Amino acid sequence: MADELVEIPHMGIPMSDGICLSARVWMPKGAELTPLPAILEYIPYRKRDGTAVRDQLSHPWMARQGYVCVRVDQRGNGESEGLFDDEYSPQEMKDALEVIAWLAAQPWCSGKVGMMGISWGGFNGLQAAANGAPALKAVISLCSTVDRYADDIHFKGGCLMGESIAWAATAASWFSPPPDPALVGDRWRAIWLERLEKAPFLARTWHEHPLRDGYWKHGSVCEDYDAIRAAVFVLGGWHDGYRNTPSHLAANLKAPVRALVGPWNHKYPHMAVPGPRIGFLQEALRWWDHWLKGIDNGVEREPAYTAWLMDSVKPATSFAHRPGRWIAEAEWPSPRIGTRRLHLGFGRLGEAPEAFTQQAVPSTAVGLCAGEYFPFGFGPGELPDDQRADDALSACFDSAPVAETTDIVGAPRVVLRIAADRPRAQIAVRLNDLRPDGTSALITMGVLNLRHRTSHEAAEPLVPGQVYEVALDLDQIAYRLPAGHRLRIAVSTSYWPFLWPEPEPVTATISGGHLDLPVRPTAGGDEVAFPEPAGAPPLPLKAQGEGQESKRIETDMTTGETRIVISGTVPPTENLDHGLVTGSRLEEIWSIRRDDPASARVDITWDRSCGRGDWQTRTRVVTSMWGDAESWHIVQHIDAWEGERPVFHRSHQDSVARG
Repeated sequence: MADELVEIPHMGIPMSDGICLSARVWMPKGAELTPLPAILEYIPYRKRDGTAVRDQLSHPWMARQGYVCVRVDQRGNGESEGLFDDEYSPQEMKDALEVIAWLAAQPWCSGKVGMMGISWGGFNGLQAAANGAPALKAVISLCSTVDRYADDIHFKGGCLMGESIAWAATAASWFSPPPDPALVGDRWRAIWLERLEKAPFLARTWHEHPLRDGYWKHGSVCEDYDAIRAAVFVLGGWHDGYRNTPSHLAANLKAPVRALVGPWNHKYPHMAVPGPRIGFLQEALRWWDHWLKGIDNGVEREPAYTAWLMDSVKPATSFAHRPGRWIAEAEWPSPRIGTRRLHLGFGRLGEAPEAFTQQAVPSTAVGLCAGEYFPFGFGPGELPDDQRADDALSACFDSAPVAETTDIVGAPRVVLRIAADRPRAQIAVRLNDLRPDGTSALITMGVLNLRHRTSHEAAEPLVPGQVYEVALDLDQIAYRLPAGHRLRIAVSTSYWPFLWPEPEPVTATISGGHLDLPVRPTAGGDEVAFPEPAGAPPLPLKAQGEGQESKRIETDMTTGETRIVISGTVPPTENLDHGLVTGSRLEEIWSIRRDDPASARVDITWDRSCGRGDWQTRTRVVTSMWGDAESWHIVQHIDAWEGERPVFHRSHQDSVARG
């Protein structure tokens, strides 16, 4: 272990086109005499302020174990030069490969590189591995996806997600503050204004591709799993939007792979909720030690798939801890997991099929119990609530009480015989736990654009009234259903604001189908164990007040409009290491009128401030989206101030065909 570290806040990494990327580096003293492997985290989220708190907990700790830890801001972000163009773009990957090669060639590097990241960094770590970076020997990818279309933040099951426009608003705000003059000098203003002027209109770009075309296939590592040759440790969380990737990679990679899924939200497992948190850094160290240093520590013999099997609990919109136990499978898919089939009947799930018809009638109110696609643990209202209000507006099929405790591990599959009364329709299918206390707890769910029933690469209009057989895999889950509880399948033809609704109300008639439930032999206690979380001392901060988070649902009984209002404030907070003070404020308003899905609209306002002493800047990004029968209409305004003086304004406005 290296007790003394050298920290470099602004190391320049030259690109072949003359642009220089900025890195924050931690390395043991004397690394140039005894070269060490490098661990790269490569994301756009501003190392100087955006991720500084979490960086401080993790990278210095890992560096002390004998690694050079390198946190790089992508082109056009933070103190890195150049202009940002898009997420996971060819330019982003070209830069990543050059960064990896540059790191491997440094005198303090052994020539071996690992890549670690969550979300964006989890994506591009897999992508760099798929692009065959020679020095990249191992990857740790958290909360990521293998398919940018089918299982990302933009589309799911071929349906446009509400989070797509929310992420476009957030990204535009994230990338709007200036670089720090303390690092880039007097060039800061010119860099800032050029970035604002040339920032891409991502809200339009992402919505211009409603099908799984080449835009989404680029960067989707599922296009060629065999291209990944680096060893991959993949992690996810049951309370995160990206919960399927560990299963996909464990099942498909020929390279060494280890998959781990906890009860966590969209955060690293040593700082996530719900607990239990684990010693993620210690687990990562074992991975790096073996694949980057050749230490025989047995990590390559760990179970292929490990998951937190969650107990049934009364639903709540936040949890500090989720009771359960760790289960492990030596191989994945596991031959120990069988299938139990339950058939749909009129209001029932049973052992035998039966003839029936049952309707899912339209309602713009279903979906209010969904929670957030990406819970971050910021405040109340993020997790799925009691599902009874949504169930009351859905077509429901209930089982008898189960006779014995059932461990559901894997992706339940639902097949429906269904007809719609419109040429375009979507369905949301939820699997719920009907508990003896009367509550309905969400186990897992899936969605499907019925025009994508055969492929996400082409949309085929429905013939109204014609019966189709459609199948959809619900999201992966590990969940214990106790004896005496019942299962419920709930089907709806909208799910706002989780999904952007079709423009006309849809009634769907269900006349058959079944649920295939993946069932694992009942687990006893923990089958594996993890150390307690570790980390470096936290970053010294001084906040000017308390942060606030709120979520409320308002209904106007006269107009029939329902509004979901989400707000959050991060007070001005000083980084005591270098004096930068940053703060932010968010307001989202999602609105829809009763029985009028075409009225769906969202307005999102982000304010950010960044300054030090007499140097003060702030930005405001206002993003709105609404639709009609043919198009989505998107407007975005970006404003910037230096002190109290306006220095920039730009408006984007466009209409994008629904496709």
